[in-house]
Amino acid sequence: MSKIVILVVDGFGIGAMPDAGALRPGDAEADTLGHLLDHHRAATGRPLELPAFGALGLGAVHPHPDLAPCPSLPVAAGRAALGYPGADTYAGHQTMMGADFSRVTVARLAEHLQEVTAALRAAGHRTELLDGKPLVVVDGRVLVHDNLEADPGINWNASGRLAEAPFAQVLAVAQVVREVAPVARVIAVGGNADGPLTGFVRHGEAGTVGLDTPASGFYRNGGLEVQHLGAPLDHTRQLPEAAARAGVPVTLVGKAADILACGAAVRRPAVDTGEVLQLTVDAVRAAGPGGADGTEGAALVVSNVQETDLAGHQQDPGRYAAVLRQVDEGIARLLPLLTAPGDRLIVTGDHGNDPTIGHAFHTREYVPVLIHRPGAEAAERLPDAVSLADVGATAAVTLGLSPAGLANGAPLHVECPIRGAADAARTGRAMP
Repeated sequence: MSKIVILVVDGFGIGAMPDAGALRPGDAEADTLGHLLDHHRAATGRPLELPAFGALGLGAVHPHPDLAPCPSLPVAAGRAALGYPGADTYAGHQTMMGADFSRVTVARLAEHLQEVTAALRAAGHRTELLDGKPLVVVDGRVLVHDNLEADPGINWNASGRLAEAPFAQVLAVAQVVREVAPVARVIAVGGNADGPLTGFVRHGEAGTVGLDTPASGFYRNGGLEVQHLGAPLDHTRQLPEAAARAGVPVTLVGKAADILACGAAVRRPAVDTGEVLQLTVDAVRAAGPGGADGTEGAALVVSNVQETDLAGHQQDPGRYAAVLRQVDEGIARLLPLLTAPGDRLIVTGDHGNDPTIGHAFHTREYVPVLIHRPGAEAAERLPDAVSLADVGATAAVTLGLSPAGLANGAPLHVECPIRGAADAARTGRAMP
């Protein structure tokens, strides 16, 4: 049995997908990694050193003068399209674990006001539009609106001031909206605001209208309550549940612990990158060389490094570079713990978040798929994955599970040797 670690570097894009400029034309030039490397050299006069990433083949899938052109480890390296609409952490992780998001759409609330208000009224709620805007005031207390912190049409929110509406009431409204919403997430948010919420409503991009949640004081006044209601999914047909049914211990670390479903999983939520990486190392070590239950050290660990994404939102390439360097050091710590022929370290992303693009939204980019394969004879190139679901299907096969048990995804198979990497793997050349 194998130990599989899927390390998701949040917002780690390696170049715009063909449709990246559909919402914002400038996003057609998005390149989170390339622009980050260029900025670091321009700001410091030296390259950003990422030796572990280089050893895993990052430079082979994103050629750049500051990256090693060939891996020095027996890896399979490629890139993946997102396989879901927009660019969203929740949708990215659900897709990667095998969910089919083909029925999820990107939509503004304005396009579905009739269905939403009808559902709320049928549930016994009173509704009205705020000053004729496409924003629904429910029972005079809860606002249903476009989420202005993600790309337009990705998520909707139900927001309430806790002094006026208990969170249970906000959540009840969100649950009704979830029944008719076509978007990936409906988010229930309750908090302590600096004044009536209607005073913090503003227009966003692409005709959206919503609550300016940061300006309202929700994030700084304490007492914030949030619950994410995702699109209906069959979690039994996702990788964590499938692994758990097969007797494989599952650990979810960082943001993955908050957004992935698996009743049997050990959850280790964290935001600090150092803590996320340490919890990941601890989970691999805990699997041990063998188990009394016959799993022989098998484990599935899914970890999310969130602070790269936060740096992208803040348009702070310096912080992004510092966090990515931490991740590189964490990869170097993980590699010696995954040495059996069936063990795998899969390093990937969920979308892009170019810290130089000039706005605070995610960018729709390809992401790397770097798979360390102890015992393989050479480094090889993977074909482009059409969906992040292919990453989960590939991990399933390595765990001895049928990929047909997942709702989406097909295993990736190597295409060809990476030029120059076969000799490096045979001679055991160390990581640079």
